[in-house]
Amino acid sequence: MLAPKGIKELIVIAQDTTKYGIDIYGESKLAELLEKLSKIDGIQWIRFLYAYPEGITKELIHVVANNDKIANYFDIPIQHISNTVLKRMNRRTSKEQIENLLKTIRKNIPDVVLRTSLIVGFPGETKEDFEELKEFVEVAKFDKLGAFMYSKEDGTPAEKLPNQIHGNTKKARYNQIMQIQQEISKEIQSKKIGKTYEVLIEDMSFDGKYYIGRTMQDVPEMDGIVYIKNKSNKKPEEIVNHFINCKVTDVSDYDVIAEMI
Repeated sequence: MLAPKGIKELIVIAQDTTKYGIDIYGESKLAELLEKLSKIDGIQWIRFLYAYPEGITKELIHVVANNDKIANYFDIPIQHISNTVLKRMNRRTSKEQIENLLKTIRKNIPDVVLRTSLIVGFPGETKEDFEELKEFVEVAKFDKLGAFMYSKEDGTPAEKLPNQIHGNTKKARYNQIMQIQQEISKEIQSKKIGKTYEVLIEDMSFDGKYYIGRTMQDVPEMDGIVYIKNKSNKKPEEIVNHFINCKVTDVSDYDVIAEMI
């Protein structure tokens, strides 16, 4: 239904996307779903978001690695890396499993983009727990990382946990994580200069100097934007929702500037 309307990209998302199919078939069918979606003519990019680490299987990794329509992009909300904090969060994974998963994904998909989200200041998070998280972020070098300060939600088990963290401590820990990630992002961004990418054009700047789009590595409204210098006489309607190839000439912390090739 969407393809004939000109939709070029599908984003599959759920509270935990890897659970797709369990209620219907008794087992996860995300890998099969992605393969079937990729056979739809007209749809050129497919991505899935919010996949808990314990649900990412070898089959899913294989499908992503071997299907050109599926973005080499894993959005894995790990929340923390300290086993004590993960247990308190009722997460069904461990530090060792997370680290092994990241190694497996990168081994099978060398150019993969990894995104995660973290929570700092969860009740009972000690200084040692946080230092462990900082060290992990420095070593793991996620391409994209978002952090959040824990906040009480009425009626949740965590609301009643002892050792709630002071607001100033949570803010300080958040700032440290984001400062580390900013340096990692700069390093990753700098390596894009001179590389060529396929870009889906979505808009044009108000002054008409740039086309605005995204690479397959960027999720709309979450990740960076590509600004492509407008050196053609094409009108917006002639290029928006089309794919073009371009070379990156400059970068900022999150966005890139490129030229058509």
